[in-house]
Amino acid sequence: MTRNHPHISRRTALRTVAGAALVSVAGCLNDNGGSGPPGDGTTSPDGKGPLTRIAVEGTTLVVELSEEADIDQVNLIQPNGELFGKRDVAAGAQQVSFEISTAYAPGEYRVLALKGEETVVETTTELRPEIQIQDVGLYRNNPDKPWDEVYGESETDRIKNGEAFVTVENTGSGPEAITELIFSGDVPNPIENPRGSGMHETDRVVISPGETADLFSNSFPFGSESEDGMGCSPDGNSGQFTVIVETQVSGNRVTSTYNVQYSGSDEMTDCEVTITEA
Repeated sequence: MTRNHPHISRRTALRTVAGAALVSVAGCLNDNGGSGPPGDGTTSPDGKGPLTRIAVEGTTLVVELSEEADIDQVNLIQPNGELFGKRDVAAGAQQVSFEISTAYAPGEYRVLALKGEETVVETTTELRPEIQIQDVGLYRNNPDKPWDEVYGESETDRIKNGEAFVTVENTGSGPEAITELIFSGDVPNPIENPRGSGMHETDRVVISPGETADLFSNSFPFGSESEDGMGCSPDGNSGQFTVIVETQVSGNRVTSTYNVQYSGSDEMTDCEVTITEA
């Protein structure tokens, strides 16, 4: 199952928006509406070039045009030089858009505004996601998270003893899809990780530029201790574990390592778990 908007409804509840869903692509257009200095053939000398703004809205690249734009087509060229798509510009239109989703290649794209066969203006924009892990935590330490919305109220007693969340942020300029969540190292139950994608009831979570998402685990990394896991003890145990997030567009494995302290009874259900940045 795929979810592209994982924190909009109670049934999905996999994403929390921390920033605006709209991210303007900085450095693409200068004050003259083009990518180069006035007079180089890519901008209008009167400061009223046809392209006024290029931005990513969700998973869509939006190109805004000036009221005076005298063009009839906008082309989007991929980093490898191939055509990604072209859009006809209707009379009076001030915007065209390209649905890039998560099927695009990261890199520098060219935006061409044409009148007939002639290129009126050309500029570039960078589409490149950048995922960072911001936080990790457990139900027992973070009851304010929407656990009931994600797992269902009937599952509360089950999840509070082992489920975890990982907060990630897309600080880049293009949308990204998270495809796998893994916990490794000194956790009580590393054997089950990942179960499926490692994320609850989804095979991917799409994160637009400027957005933050909570990924909820589908396994029990901090549940009952397995043979190879680190458990709780009255004397306390400490170690380190690593969170691994795999991405689709950039193809990266984003990792972050944390220190963990287990103290209390021998049972994980009564164990106090303290997680700090390594």
